[in-house]
Amino acid sequence: MGPLLGEDNSQQGAEVGAEPAGWGAAAQWGAEELDDADPVRVLTLPLQAQQAMGRMEEFVFKVWEGRWRVIPYDVLPDWLKDNDFLLHGHRPPMPSFRACFRSIFRLHTETGNIWTHLIGFLFFLILGIGYMFSPNVNYVAPVQERVVFGMFFLGATLCLCFSWLFHTVYCHSERVSRTFSKLDYSGITLLIVGSFVPWLYYSFYCSPQPQLIYLIIVCALGITAITVSQSDHFSTPQYRAVRAGVFLGLGLSGLVPTLHFLLAEGPVRAARAGQVGWLFLMALLYILGAALYAARVPERFFPGKCDIWFNSHQIFHVLVVAGAGVHLHGVSQLQAFRFSLGGTCTESTVL
Repeated sequence: MGPLLGEDNSQQGAEVGAEPAGWGAAAQWGAEELDDADPVRVLTLPLQAQQAMGRMEEFVFKVWEGRWRVIPYDVLPDWLKDNDFLLHGHRPPMPSFRACFRSIFRLHTETGNIWTHLIGFLFFLILGIGYMFSPNVNYVAPVQERVVFGMFFLGATLCLCFSWLFHTVYCHSERVSRTFSKLDYSGITLLIVGSFVPWLYYSFYCSPQPQLIYLIIVCALGITAITVSQSDHFSTPQYRAVRAGVFLGLGLSGLVPTLHFLLAEGPVRAARAGQVGWLFLMALLYILGAALYAARVPERFFPGKCDIWFNSHQIFHVLVVAGAGVHLHGVSQLQAFRFSLGGTCTESTVL
């Protein structure tokens, strides 16, 4: 226990539970005892209390920054409880950003979630810089095409960046968790909207009116999704299915321009020149990931067996990165097709 007034201040409590007791005793010194105390000791009370608080703060940060251990789901505070099928390996609340970032290199339930999107973020960041500034990429309209590709890469990098940051620091405190969860959900929306932009640009290259209408609609839906995701209730476990539904609905809104494109071009040309097959593969990956996330599969069937690896959230992360990569390949093929036509448009084609 830490020293009280009149005792030797040179020693610090050795037991984890003893330090708070000493701190509390110093803070609860009775008024009657102060009246009878020696004046010198009364004058030194604020200094001694500050010293006790300082020792306590130092002790707490040492524990959080290097000596914490993973804990089971049952002892987590309510704001850290999200998936009750992950039974062990959770980080405790850690009110230190340095401790949160150092936890990236330790094994716990969020290790896979952090690294899947951290690696994806670095991959799309480097790839995006290459696309934006490489002289080897041939564009018909360099400024416009760099902008539409830039929108995709911006959405992808922000989504993946917000995601790994959220999974890194959400154990810091309830306030930090809520703030970064809202950024995470906004990033998902930005990825979906950013993915629409290059596909709509190239698919309706020679039909500017429907192209503009679809872009306005998807942007409006994106703003709506971001607005909804700012609610504190949106991030709670009870709204897991709602979260998946919001983002799934935003993505499925692309069925309308896709059907328009299929009817205008025909299924054969849409698959060959419009790369609709890659678009459907991307949608399949996103839908599968969202479904597994909402249903919490496979950990639902193997409670406690997927705590560290291969749980639904990690699989969802991998499928998001894979879906973004598939989409990039598809729109790159569309861009190459547009370049092969030399920027010309005919009455018989939407492209």
